Amino acid sequence: METVVRYGIVGVGMMGREHMVNLSYLRSEGAVLTSVADPHPPSLNLAADLALSLQFPPLQVFKGHRELLDSGLCDVVVVSSPNMTHFEILMDIIKHPRPHHVLVEKPLCTTVQDCKKVVKAAAKRPEILVQVGLEYRYMPPVAKLIEIVQSGTIGQIKMVSIREHRFPFLVKVNNWNRFNANTGGTLVEKCCHFFDLMRLFTAANPVRVMASGSIDVNHKDEIYDGKVPDIIDNAYVIVEFNNGSRGMLDLCMFAEGSKNEQEISVVGDTGKGEAFVPESIVRVGSRSDGRPGVITFEARDKRIKYEGLHHGSSYLEHLNFLAAVKAQGSSDGSPAVDLNDGLLSVAIGVAGQLSIKEGRFVTIDEVLSAY
Repeated sequence: METVVRYGIVGVGMMGREHMVNLSYLRSEGAVLTSVADPHPPSLNLAADLALSLQFPPLQVFKGHRELLDSGLCDVVVVSSPNMTHFEILMDIIKHPRPHHVLVEKPLCTTVQDCKKVVKAAAKRPEILVQVGLEYRYMPPVAKLIEIVQSGTIGQIKMVSIREHRFPFLVKVNNWNRFNANTGGTLVEKCCHFFDLMRLFTAANPVRVMASGSIDVNHKDEIYDGKVPDIIDNAYVIVEFNNGSRGMLDLCMFAEGSKNEQEISVVGDTGKGEAFVPESIVRVGSRSDGRPGVITFEARDKRIKYEGLHHGSSYLEHLNFLAAVKAQGSSDGSPAVDLNDGLLSVAIGVAGQLSIKEGRFVTIDEVLSAY
């Protein structure tokens, strides 16, 4: 008989409801959604309607996360509330007398200081698994490129280039995502995904960051409570790693006229690999074979039952975390994306935001010690 794992979701806006749908496809794996919490009544109403359409058993609905934690209805809590709420919610979960495993949406927190406090608190609760929702590593073409890199096919990695050319930030509840104070800044809110991938591809940790960016097109004519949004909509970010490799991010959020949203290039000393999303195409070639030897193929993962908003990566993220929860205490019972991954992805973003503000290289040591 399949082990039952009970889930609660804190924050049922767009991404929270996306988690609901993913969990509906994991019922055969033992996942059961029992409860949701959100202080925003319209979001709760939408979640209730969605639960009915997905044929979930009746959900317990709470206005706050503390009531959900006290209910005893959950083994796992998914935190998909606005970024600036993550810290308080995570600390309450970690300090709660009853242990709850956690899948927290990116970014872990909006500041390095808060991330470090969460890491420290979680270290005192080893019975709790905490995974950070950096799910881009699960996108099939990205996962295949990671596999190629880690196999040594293209040699020692020297350069990683990631281009994200996409649409502007979506409208969120109370427009919380329009301001750096709420999001951590675009390089934290959006780009922590790519900094996480850079660490994976280079198998190294960041040393220093240089960035140039601005708010040039989007949101400039918007005003909320008398304030104009301050989130940047484009940037170049260079990240240097402790093994001598380099990463570069090219971000543009007014580039709807793009065939692919993400284009990733990883170059080693003997070859090169590329991944394209959403085309789901991977290319790999070697220096010795040159252009005629480049192989192109489509990357698919037959395990995906629901593509959703992120090309099946959220489904695979849930599938892997559910397996870790079930296997807790064994070698497979650890989160694939841990708190240190979450912390460093935020630290690179914070360093990038500071670099833009001050026009200089910013070291990771500086942001880890000062923030």
